[in-house]
Amino acid sequence: MNRRPTLLAALTLTTAAALTLSACGSDDSSKGKDNDKIAGADTGDKPSPSPSESEASPGGRPTITFPPDAKNVFEYEKTGDAAKDAVLKDSTLSVNSVDEAILKGNTDTKALGFYNVGKALESSISYAQRYIDGGDTWIGETRYFDYKVTLTGEKKAYVTYCSDESKSYIKNRKTKKVDRSPADADSYVLYNTSLTKNADGVWQTSNIGSDRGSKACQP
Repeated sequence: MNRRPTLLAALTLTTAAALTLSACGSDDSSKGKDNDKIAGADTGDKPSPSPSESEASPGGRPTITFPPDAKNVFEYEKTGDAAKDAVLKDSTLSVNSVDEAILKGNTDTKALGFYNVGKALESSISYAQRYIDGGDTWIGETRYFDYKVTLTGEKKAYVTYCSDESKSYIKNRKTKKVDRSPADADSYVLYNTSLTKNADGVWQTSNIGSDRGSKACQP
């Protein structure tokens, strides 16, 4: 399908992270075609049914909102490990924050710099800005699934997951025209991400890479 421009950031993998990526089916985080995406919404111990709703967070965390015609569904179950579950939650909020910037047409949002740092933040801003400069947004539903998380110490983690973009589409803000190109192998993307826990206990995404069309994510 015709989807998003590529989000690129260098992803440095430790041995532990490489093992996680191998389990997911690929350790190639640098590849990607010119239409990768990231997204944002609610999550929990079951698939999220309403990611267009506000994501209210305690402890001074910013609220993330989506319009009614765009949503993401995150499918994972809690691991039972408090640290891993916190990593997974903040990983989805990182995705949320980037899509919120795209949907609002503004990269100066509180959440974008709250859940992303370093190369991931730089790439996320550039990625969202390409949408804004092109006059585009997106509608529909993106599904995220097959989550795997690895902790390396108390403040470092790696998360891999897949996305299914077969039901989400590019929309031109001015003309309202929607590109409903049919789904194909490139509608599925493997993501490899690195997260670091900050002093406030937030797991911030510091690096992200993607492999569009990865066989590991194909139905």
